[in-house]
Amino acid sequence: MSEGQVSRGHVGKAVLIAGPTASGKSALALELALATGGVVINADSMQVYRDLRTITARPTGADEALAPHRLYGHVDAAVNFSAGAWVRDAARVLEAATAEGRLPIFIGGTGLYFKALTAGLSVVPPIPAEVRGDVRARLERNGVEALHAELAHRDPRAAERLNLRDRTRIARALEVVEATGRSLLDWHREGQPPLLSKGSFRAVFLAPERDELYARIDARFDAMLGAGALREVERLAARHLDPLLPAMKAHGVPALIRHLRGELSLDEAATIGRADTRHYAKRQFTWFRHQLPEFEWVKPEEARGWLAGATADAD
Repeated sequence: MSEGQVSRGHVGKAVLIAGPTASGKSALALELALATGGVVINADSMQVYRDLRTITARPTGADEALAPHRLYGHVDAAVNFSAGAWVRDAARVLEAATAEGRLPIFIGGTGLYFKALTAGLSVVPPIPAEVRGDVRARLERNGVEALHAELAHRDPRAAERLNLRDRTRIARALEVVEATGRSLLDWHREGQPPLLSKGSFRAVFLAPERDELYARIDARFDAMLGAGALREVERLAARHLDPLLPAMKAHGVPALIRHLRGELSLDEAATIGRADTRHYAKRQFTWFRHQLPEFEWVKPEEARGWLAGATADAD
C-alpha cells in the first residue's frame, strides 16, 4: 500500500475493520499495521481464547511476529469472558498504543465488541463463581423450562423477552438477579461511555458477495481441519468444561466434539460446522447493518483504497 500511508510513530484516528468471518479482515489489518507501525487489536469474541487458535482462524505466529498483536489467545477456555471484560482489556491496550505512538487497529467480527467500543456498554458486576455454578447445576438438573419459570418469578420482565429454549441467556439473566438483586434490564440501562468518541475513528465493514463468502467459509473450515482443528478440539473436550461456556460453543466445536464421542462422522460434523459458520456470517451482515450504521461498507477488493483514505485522514 503506497498511497495515504501514515508515518511510523504517528497517532491519528483509530481504524476499525469489521466484517463477516472469512472476509479477509486479518490480512487487511496486518497490511495496515505494517504500513503505519500500528498495533492490531482483536475484537473477535472467540479469538480471545488460547485453546482455540486453529478452529477460530487466529493470526499465525508468523503474522504476529510481523506486527504487534493484542488480545489474541489471552483468555483460558474455562473463563466466561464477557464484552465488559473485553472493554476493560481494550482500554488498557488502547492506552498503551497511544503512549507508544502507534495507530490502534481494531479488527474482528463481534458486533457487540465494536458497539461497546464506539457507543458504550452496560456494566454488570462480576457474577460470583458459586452463583454461576449453582444456576448452571439447576439448569442441568431441572431443565431450561424450569429455569425460565424461576426467572419469570424473580424477574418477569427479563423472562418475557427471552426465548423459552435460550439456555444461555436464561441462565445469565437468573445469575444476574441472584447475584445483584436487580434485573439484567436495569443494568443494561446504566452504561459506561465508549472508549472511542465520535470522530476519533474510521470504521469499515468488509462485505463480500454472499456466494463468494460462503465458498470461502467452506474452504477455510476444511483447511482448519487439515491444519489440526480436530486435535485442538479433542484437547479442549478432554478438559470436560461446562458446555455453556462461550469457548465450548465456537463454530465447529460442538459438532466436532460429537464426532469425537462417536455420534457423528467427521463429514457430518464438518457439514454442521460449515453451515453454522455460514449462518453466523448472515447474522453478522444483519447486525452491523442495523446496529452500527457508522461503519462504511466496502467490498474486500476495494478495501485498500478505503484504507488509503482512512490513513490519509489520520494525518
